[in-house]
Amino acid sequence: MKRTILILLLIIFYSCKKTDAEPENNPIIPVTLTSIDKSGIESYVDLNATATFLVKNIIKANATGYLNSVNVQSNDFVNKGKILFTLKTRESKVLGNMINKMDPSLKFGGDIKVHAETSGFVTNVNAQAGDYIQDGDQLAIINDANSFGIVLSLPYELKEFVRPNQELTAFLPDGKSFRTRVQKFMPTVDLVSQTQNVVLKCDKKDIPENLFLKVRIYKKSVSQSVSLPKSAVLSNETETDFWIMKMIDSNTAIKVPIKKGITTDEKIEILSPDLTEKDRILISGNYGVSDTIKVKVIKNSAE
Repeated sequence: MKRTILILLLIIFYSCKKTDAEPENNPIIPVTLTSIDKSGIESYVDLNATATFLVKNIIKANATGYLNSVNVQSNDFVNKGKILFTLKTRESKVLGNMINKMDPSLKFGGDIKVHAETSGFVTNVNAQAGDYIQDGDQLAIINDANSFGIVLSLPYELKEFVRPNQELTAFLPDGKSFRTRVQKFMPTVDLVSQTQNVVLKCDKKDIPENLFLKVRIYKKSVSQSVSLPKSAVLSNETETDFWIMKMIDSNTAIKVPIKKGITTDEKIEILSPDLTEKDRILISGNYGVSDTIKVKVIKNSAE
């Protein structure tokens, strides 16, 4: 009798120990849920672009002589017609002084003026007052303000998605965006990269030259697509197999293989299987779990 009682006690103890161990082997995972998005999805690519002045005017001396004055500095903005330099020829400097002493009313040997041929920013000043210069020497360079634009490096295979006068969105390094318009295509393609430069015009005037930007090109738009947040889609290491974790009841989620379509920064198009608005998909607590898991919903963003 005592032996039978001892055996029963051991069985009860073992059963209790096994029951206590089960939660450790099958933990309940806290998860966040979402549902499908049918608002549509767009495929796009962000390409490199550079801010630049397409026309640079070289200001040259129009006579040989000495520079009397330099009225401009690098980085100055000048308007068309502004007097940038004055110079006096060697002959007028010598003869002018002699003639003016004889008859001051003649005012012989006046300065020769060099004007800005366009409005823009002065990028280089190559001479200073007192320099002796030859006719045709470079005195300064002015970036033509009217020639400012964004030069987009467009891979030739994407040319079908860009057309003249099309509006595109450009992004500054700080994330701010502005609208641009396609003005023209350059007639050559880079031999190595096989990209074609496209000139974009914009009204934004406070962008410095040589600034790198991103320009967004939309390749495809699907208005009736089914998509999920990127965090809902899992894959193997080689990214050949993709799946989601879907709820089948109030506390159980299972692995469901999928076929994905367009991928953006935020969403992934789901081509198969067919999902409905009633399906609840894990977007947290879904990484590194088995095919079937017990869960506790802590947040349901679909509601």
